[in-house]
Amino acid sequence: MTDRKPHLDSLAVTLLVGCCFLWGLNQVAAKAALPEVPALHQAAVRSAGGALLVWLWALARGIRLFDRDGTLPGGLLAGALFALEFGCIFVGLQFTTASRMVVFIYLAPFVVALGMPFIARSERLSATQLAGLVAAFAGVAWAFAEGFTQPAAGERQWLGDALGVAAGVLWGATTLAIRGSRLTAASAEKTLLYQLAVSGVLLSVAATLSGAPLPGRLSLLAWSSLGFQVVIVSFASYLLWFWLMRHYPATRLAAFTLLTPVFGLLLGALLLGEPITPRLIVALVTVAGGIVLVNRSPQPRMRLTSDVVE
Repeated sequence: MTDRKPHLDSLAVTLLVGCCFLWGLNQVAAKAALPEVPALHQAAVRSAGGALLVWLWALARGIRLFDRDGTLPGGLLAGALFALEFGCIFVGLQFTTASRMVVFIYLAPFVVALGMPFIARSERLSATQLAGLVAAFAGVAWAFAEGFTQPAAGERQWLGDALGVAAGVLWGATTLAIRGSRLTAASAEKTLLYQLAVSGVLLSVAATLSGAPLPGRLSLLAWSSLGFQVVIVSFASYLLWFWLMRHYPATRLAAFTLLTPVFGLLLGALLLGEPITPRLIVALVTVAGGIVLVNRSPQPRMRLTSDVVE
């Protein structure tokens, strides 16, 4: 058994801030590559490349991935939901900003909060948790309405925003699928490989059926974006997150993930020149505040961190 430290030390805090920065930058990198690499092709490369690296990592460390342990049904479901989630993210980025996308997908923890009582009856929502949920959804709904009245990213911003909300719901559903199946007892590498490998296959099929042409040549920016998404985010940062989950309190780790949409908002404005509207800031604050309220409630204790972070 791995000893779990009761508090976050300086190493954990440093690694967490670094991960949140990378996850916030991920949406910006994907958006930057869209003019050259079609959305679904980009998502497929991300998943397939990450799956290959996870398999090589497990092979080098002698981690068994293919034992018959009853995880296949849950793994296929989690992988399919993961594919739908990233399909929504990458297609949605064509219509909305990376800054807005990273805020909307962080509805996922609230989907987990709503769904966990159906998986574990002991995990009921308290009045404080319900208040956090209502505040977060109200803030996001107010920001979403901006896509109809004052769209900053174009007339179809509402579609990109809707796909961002759908991605957040799917992310939460993926976590619930893992928590409600035998995957909950599987190794981090096996759980991650299911999600990346299954989504890689499904997204590759979807990309082929979409008929979007692949460019004959990619710029350094596009190659850098793809390499960053595959090696740094899908492989390295996810495995690092699982290591932190094994060694530190999950609820304390959850609080730090609030930095991800903050970094995403700032990096989108700095690197892509995206506008930061007052409504989007309100949505960010209410989502962050809602997660804090849900995690501060001592009873019942809920693990609101997703098994894979965006």
